[in-house]
Amino acid sequence: MKKYITALLLLPFLVLSQKNDTITKEVPNQLDEVVISGTLKAVKRLENPVPVEVITTTFLKQNPTSNVLDALQNVNGLRPQNNCNVCGTGDIRINGLDGPYTMVTIDGMPIVSALGTVYGLSGIPNSMIKRIEVVKGAASSLYGSEAVGGLINIITKKTRTVPLFTADIFSTSWLENNVDLGYKTSFGKKVDALFGVNYFSYKNPIDNNNDNFTDIALQDRVSFFSKWTINRKSGKEFNIVSRYLYEDRWGGEMQWNKSFRGGNQVYGESIYTSRYELLGKYQLPIAEKMYLQFSLISHDQNSVYGNSSFIANQKIGFGQFLWDKNLKNHSLLFGSAFRYQFYNDNTPATATSDHSKIYSLFVQDDIKFSEKTGLLLGSRYDYNSAHGSIFTPRVAFKWKPTNDDILRLNFGTGFRVVNLFTEDHQALSGAREVVLVDNLEPETSCNVNLNYLKKYKLENLGILNLEMSSWYTYFTNRIFANYDLNPNQIVYDNLNGYSKIFGLSINADWIMPFGLKATVGASYFDPLTQQDGVSFVPLFTEKYSFNWAINYEIPKWHLSFDYTGNLTGAMRLPLLSELDPRREYSQAFSIQNIQFTYKKFHNLEIYSGIKNLFNWTPNRGNPFLIARANDPFDQNVQFNSNGNAIPTPDNPYGLTFDPTYAYGPNQGIRFFLGLRYHID
Repeated sequence: MKKYITALLLLPFLVLSQKNDTITKEVPNQLDEVVISGTLKAVKRLENPVPVEVITTTFLKQNPTSNVLDALQNVNGLRPQNNCNVCGTGDIRINGLDGPYTMVTIDGMPIVSALGTVYGLSGIPNSMIKRIEVVKGAASSLYGSEAVGGLINIITKKTRTVPLFTADIFSTSWLENNVDLGYKTSFGKKVDALFGVNYFSYKNPIDNNNDNFTDIALQDRVSFFSKWTINRKSGKEFNIVSRYLYEDRWGGEMQWNKSFRGGNQVYGESIYTSRYELLGKYQLPIAEKMYLQFSLISHDQNSVYGNSSFIANQKIGFGQFLWDKNLKNHSLLFGSAFRYQFYNDNTPATATSDHSKIYSLFVQDDIKFSEKTGLLLGSRYDYNSAHGSIFTPRVAFKWKPTNDDILRLNFGTGFRVVNLFTEDHQALSGAREVVLVDNLEPETSCNVNLNYLKKYKLENLGILNLEMSSWYTYFTNRIFANYDLNPNQIVYDNLNGYSKIFGLSINADWIMPFGLKATVGASYFDPLTQQDGVSFVPLFTEKYSFNWAINYEIPKWHLSFDYTGNLTGAMRLPLLSELDPRREYSQAFSIQNIQFTYKKFHNLEIYSGIKNLFNWTPNRGNPFLIARANDPFDQNVQFNSNGNAIPTPDNPYGLTFDPTYAYGPNQGIRFFLGLRYHID
């Protein structure tokens, strides 16, 4: 096996040594791309005062996945997080911060939803995506709540630039099946439309770790996507995006079926999700550049965790006005927004439905002092009907000494209005009781980021883009989930102390003229939380990470080769007692993938490869993952007068059933085969 892998890794260089196979062509430069995410205005990436990372569709194809969430696993500083060993709920972390601190937008239109990083990144056909822009660091001064740790902006393709029909279909040796279909049409000369369907199915229960629980959740997921572009005589923008997602997902004991749903005979976690999204952007028919944006979100969730149920409904309406005004040396942006949220669930913490409103005003001025220096100033005022006034300023300094260098210093503040029971799956599953100590106040944070980007022109070796960043984030009022106070409880409260994280990262993109492309990144995280005078490392935050994606094109053979992977450092995990035999800190782990793509046929690509090449799963180094998997309803657990489980011959470690010891993908090695086809 090692010889086979070594040969694969050397293949690009063996072929490269053949003189006739060397191809010279113009090397594209991603730094000249126009991005919008950092400032809500179209700016060249190298001119932007806010660092924006661009993820192209080529990158997404290097490791085919059934959703955008998993596709981001090889992006430096981003990590999909598995939050449950049973139902497989997950989210995306940016720079070591939890998923709820990340905002997701589509074409700059916010999905202002607490579940945005979970469901906002699922079900969008990859054929519909032009690129993904990532902002790492607080962006609340422009985007409001949830944009505390960063922003993921999915830019969809323009209707007139895509093929008439696209199909991307693949299957794996675990019998996972994914279908992406796209189609464009026009309704006369005034309306262009783009339609997409994503369907994912996995119905093959597997229990490789022999705990009688499914290793990964089974699911049926279907999503319908559409984008409508109204062609106005004035040429001004008018786009409407809609999406519907339905998901039926379950995990549990191998003998579970839907007849056991909600009962106490066979344990299963079953989630039905129905989600609607409607987003729009309209440029006003006046001389000034003014826009109206809106989004409407409806999310229904019907879940059972064993014999506990969670029934929730969330509806969000969002409207925003933007005025883009350019004066001499000043690029101004004025805006106002309104957000309404209805939320209700069946938990004791939600005695009555929540009707919250947020009114917002914001302004931004990008000042150009010279060709080399600039300063961005921004501020936002939000009034929340439940929490009062919130102010979030922002400052960004840019220095561009040459056309190939840029130094950026950003300072920003962020806030997040917490909707606990739609974000924290660990509060819903398992046997732990959820305890709210006080009314939870909005979280606030301060973030400073120093970024340096350098472009090297290497003559016959192409272009190397090198980017280095250092950041520091400090939280006050952070919501703290205390697993250590009582092993049978999760106690939520605003932090009586502080939380901070310091980080360093470096990223290199090397595009060579003979068909070889490489992206390599590394990040270091130093998090610390202090509660009641006691300092500790927060849960589920790795110390370091490495990511890479290497692509080599062999035109003579109509073949391309991709080698992608990541290495994630150790992180602290929740234990149930001092006797718990599982590791308190995870071992470092690596997920690596290879892919070959054959491109000889017209408009058709056939691809195949291996995922998780070294068959890593988190049960390595642990006696078990799910505590008391043999007794998921705690029928044979004995408790003392304080409600704590006590050791017995049947329960020597004094544990209760708990699936929250989750940090990495439970799915082992698998092969995949797929095809991409389009009609021009």
